[in-house]
Amino acid sequence: MEPSARDFLVRLLETPSPSGYEWPVQELVRDYLAGIADTVTTDSHGNVIGAKNPGAPLRMLLAGHCDQIGLIVQYIDSDGYLSVQPIGGWEPMQLVGSRVTVWGVAGPVPGVIARKPIHLLTEEERKIVPKMKDLWIDIGSGDKADAESVVRVGDPVTVELKFQPLRRNLAAAAAMDDKVGVWVVLEAFRRAVAEGPLPCALFVASTVQEEIGLRGAQTSAYGVDPHVAIAVDVTHATDCPTIDKKSEGDIGLGRGPVVYRGPNMNPHVVEQLLAAAKGRSLPVQLSASGRATPTDANVLQTTRSGVATGLVSVPNRYMHSAVETVSLDDLDHTATLLAAFVRGLDAKFNWAPRAPQRAGG
Repeated sequence: MEPSARDFLVRLLETPSPSGYEWPVQELVRDYLAGIADTVTTDSHGNVIGAKNPGAPLRMLLAGHCDQIGLIVQYIDSDGYLSVQPIGGWEPMQLVGSRVTVWGVAGPVPGVIARKPIHLLTEEERKIVPKMKDLWIDIGSGDKADAESVVRVGDPVTVELKFQPLRRNLAAAAAMDDKVGVWVVLEAFRRAVAEGPLPCALFVASTVQEEIGLRGAQTSAYGVDPHVAIAVDVTHATDCPTIDKKSEGDIGLGRGPVVYRGPNMNPHVVEQLLAAAKGRSLPVQLSASGRATPTDANVLQTTRSGVATGLVSVPNRYMHSAVETVSLDDLDHTATLLAAFVRGLDAKFNWAPRAPQRAGG
């Protein structure tokens, strides 16, 4: 990964974007696309869409969601403590002991989430898993009026946004889900454009509100009306203790992007992705889903009269936590794979499902 590309990834990860509050990170996306795309638009939903060669007959869309799970201020008590609701899927135990930031209109407000010390817990309390309503944020306020001078009900909250390099080119941060997907589609867009004239109209979308219902992919895809689309998200890495590979598959960090097969994925898109991986000597992993996936691919597939859709995922350990962990090599390979797929498109190809020829055979 080039230093400038790595720096951009870190900026994405360290910029807040809870679902419905994505505009800070979308500013970065717009600035990135300004020097590459022919057009850059932001729709009323907040999706940012770049296009290159938009008048070509075949329309191809790359989509990654920029929103992250977070919290939203629900209540401020008389002592200035904040109660919150989740934005997206949190396991409350992940939040105990977290450093957080409340993103108020006047600026960021640091805080912490904690609970009564273990010394003061009764035996019964120690056995109880805390619920979201039992947690609070302490911003250091003396009373409600003090808290309300910097925080309002409805302000979004994120856990600490910090990029942490690990060994073997791994890295941990909150919101790898799915800012790595946004990085991949933007980098794939850049690489595909840099190789010369495109065989298609290429669109890239940084979509919003995936974590609360795949909403931005639905609206952005309706506007683009693509023939072919690929969603890029994260998937569970199973190369750590306690995860059953028989039920969750055998997916590891550093072993390449994950290409999904199943009813949500067009078989020709799958085989052409695998052929592109072979042509560029890229590592790739396969995973299966017997139902519509809980990703942007679900709504891309059913846009308008239907879209030939693929799902390519980056392996991610500890999903929906403050320490989501990925391989930077996997990100790099995923961007190269998607760029190769785009470069190999044929405007006359019939994407209607039928028995595909297996990649490489």
